[in-house]
Amino acid sequence: MAGRGDPPEGNPEGLPGGDDEYRAVVFDEAFVRAARLQEFSAQERMGEHALAVRSRPGGTGRRRGSGQALMLVLLIVLAFGMAVYLGLRNPYQPPADQRAEPLRTTVVPLAPQGPVPGGDPARLLARSPAAEYRAGAAGINFPVAARTTHFSEGQVVTALSIAREYLVASSLNPDVLASRTVRPARLLLDPDQLAQFDRSVASPADDGRHAVAAWVIRFDPAEVRLAEAAPRVQGTLRFAESTPDTLDVTADHTFTYALRPADRAPGDTTAASLFTVHRTLHLRFDREDLRMHRAELLTSTVEAGPQACGTDTGGGLSPLLAGADVPAKSGPALTDPYATGRPAAPALCGALAPAAQPRP
Repeated sequence: MAGRGDPPEGNPEGLPGGDDEYRAVVFDEAFVRAARLQEFSAQERMGEHALAVRSRPGGTGRRRGSGQALMLVLLIVLAFGMAVYLGLRNPYQPPADQRAEPLRTTVVPLAPQGPVPGGDPARLLARSPAAEYRAGAAGINFPVAARTTHFSEGQVVTALSIAREYLVASSLNPDVLASRTVRPARLLLDPDQLAQFDRSVASPADDGRHAVAAWVIRFDPAEVRLAEAAPRVQGTLRFAESTPDTLDVTADHTFTYALRPADRAPGDTTAASLFTVHRTLHLRFDREDLRMHRAELLTSTVEAGPQACGTDTGGGLSPLLAGADVPAKSGPALTDPYATGRPAAPALCGALAPAAQPRP
């Protein structure tokens, strides 16, 4: 017999209803404990504004939150480890700090082929190869700057500017020329070369490392003075990238100085003469040098005259002044290849071409 709420002949086959619909559903204890919502009891639901259900503490939400936090920590650890690994394996690490090499120096006196021409400095210059040279720093011109493979155009301009400053400080500064100071040139050197520079100034030697004339051009104030304030200059600056981390600048310039004897009155220029210095410098810059505004000098070659052969080229330059002639025994010392004992290399000396002197 059908129940009170059932049709007279029961539920039709295939329609929901009756106990058959929920017969496959089993609410075991694990399912009940895992439920996030729990129904209040009848007495709890009698309270005012009571909710029908409440959340159970310690459900899947907390477990899911803990899992996400753990996953985040693992991702952070993995990212940190990968960054450390890539940092150790990176082939483009910044280069190790390298010490500057010692400067290699060569100073060659040029002996005249007769008496040194003298006269008014303006007339001497007008009749010399320096007639078209510019006065002072105006003769040190920049090439067209351009970026290299690893250095920007701005870095190239900086290197050229430092090289020009060193030429002015070491070859044109009146106080440096008069042997009153060397500080303007010293301030532009790499710190690793300062000890060599200081020794060259304090105890110059013709040993290929400590010739003061290779660092700065200066004259003995007890012997000569400048007869014209601004020397004449002409030459070139060239730049090239030597390695991905270094930029080289080569300076090749000729400086012509009008000199007079120190014992003449300041206004007396009748006994002036010309003294010419051909100077080639090879300077190197790394990125730290560019940032600190300094240079490393690799090589310096100086050819200067008129001077007498046999002059100590380690110290300052010793010009022959107007009317002076080469001493008879001023040539380089003889070298006997058959002599035993320590070999003595002859001093370098050249002959000043007559065309380099003012025309009569």
